[in-house]
Amino acid sequence: MYIGALASSGRQSRLYRLQKRLRRDKYLYYLAVPGALFFLIFKYIPIWGVVIAFQDYSPIAGITNSPWVGLQHFQRFFSDPQFWVLFRNTMMINMMSLVCFFPLPILLSLLMNELRSELYKKIVQSIVYLPHFLSWVIIAGLTFMLLSVSRGFVNEALTALGMDKVQFLNDPDLFWILLTVQTIWKEAGWGTIIFLAAIAGTDPQLYEAARMDGSGRLRQMWHITLPAIRNVIFILLILRLGHMMDVGFEQVFLMYNGAVSNVAEVFDTYVYRLGVQQGQFSFSTAVGLFKSAVGLTLVIIANRLSKRFGEEGIY
Repeated sequence: MYIGALASSGRQSRLYRLQKRLRRDKYLYYLAVPGALFFLIFKYIPIWGVVIAFQDYSPIAGITNSPWVGLQHFQRFFSDPQFWVLFRNTMMINMMSLVCFFPLPILLSLLMNELRSELYKKIVQSIVYLPHFLSWVIIAGLTFMLLSVSRGFVNEALTALGMDKVQFLNDPDLFWILLTVQTIWKEAGWGTIIFLAAIAGTDPQLYEAARMDGSGRLRQMWHITLPAIRNVIFILLILRLGHMMDVGFEQVFLMYNGAVSNVAEVFDTYVYRLGVQQGQFSFSTAVGLFKSAVGLTLVIIANRLSKRFGEEGIY
């Protein structure tokens, strides 16, 4: 009886503390409601639709009445000779983005942090943030205007210099590089926001002590700024690995043409062709589920490696 009374008293105490926190921070919870509803409606409720990957889904019969086929769609997908082409293209595009793009926001943040003029710093930030707000349609249009064989500015300049025109948009060897350059130009500036916020939280006394010890800006950057944002770098890297199967449908689709189809066909465009254009909903859902499973596996492995290196990880 005594133990039961203690347990009941403990539960009441925890409930009272919870109610007290809710009353105290109610406006913060109100602010979180729209975000929570967004994830509930667009992320969690649609998870139920994953079951059609194991069905021969018919929009007329619906999820509840469509016949079950087990792993048939996965077997078809893995036995398709195009699977390895899709896997190669998706992984190579993401690897090039990871190697060439991921470090740039970090470097750009470090350089922007060294600007002493606040006005100049804000101007630079505004300029590098701006491309993020342009749609991929505009980015693709600018790319065609610059690199088109017929009217592209770059090829016109090459012709004026007496050089041959280059098939930038139709050369399979240049396609992955072109996508990486587009991503860098559009997103590198926007990626600095989190790193600049992390740098702003660094204790200023550390810099003062380093200056008193005779450390220059490079040494301060290497021994103070980088260690201060190291955990943020690891967290963002882990999250980035979770999207290794995602390339970005709009970018690839807009740059896609018959000449580069062998290197441009990725999982996202494959799902679009089979799921949207051909109505193979169950098969395209199975492909999407495979992508999610690979991304989750990479996140778990990267998180464990991060903890092994002494970092916090994401959970």
